[in-house]
Amino acid sequence: MMTKPFSQACENNKKPILLLLNKVFSKTKQVLEIGSGTGQHAVYFARNLPHLQWQTSDLLINHSGINLWLDEIPLANLHRPLSLDLSKMWSVPNKITPIDAIFTANTLHIISWPLVIKFFEGIALNLATKGLVAIYGPFNYQGEFISKSNENFDLWLKDRDINSGIRDIEAITKLADSVGLILMNDYEMPANNRLLVFIKQ
Repeated sequence: MMTKPFSQACENNKKPILLLLNKVFSKTKQVLEIGSGTGQHAVYFARNLPHLQWQTSDLLINHSGINLWLDEIPLANLHRPLSLDLSKMWSVPNKITPIDAIFTANTLHIISWPLVIKFFEGIALNLATKGLVAIYGPFNYQGEFISKSNENFDLWLKDRDINSGIRDIEAITKLADSVGLILMNDYEMPANNRLLVFIKQ
């Protein structure tokens, strides 16, 4: 019998993220979570933000773990994961459009830079005008790490996969701007993380 996957990082950061999502997504109806991972965030946010329809997604290999969380805590506003591979041009099914918000946590420093580009290209195709994008994770500023722990984390990431690493905020905002996303807020979060909120023009 498969054991439910568990991320301590998700457990640690879910409450601070929720406090901001409650404000950022106050007028949002349909959220697509890109890279739902274990499924912990999806269950917690959907349960505490009942006005949202929360659509999970991830690579097919992670669906079984996500579904274990969804099976244990079934919610009417929480939906089974879509198969979403950033290496391919992605689109969401018509039945869940229009997507008026996208959320992702701890993904941009894990995936390669070409996949970060694909991430933003997909947003441009799938997100409704005036839709919001909330991105949680660590970022560098002016090419510098904001803490020694982030610098050590970046070394660990690159040792694991040379194509991963903490991204420069300037590169992210430039890429976002190229697909019509404007940075609205850059929130400071615990443990040297940020929550970036963009709006699609």
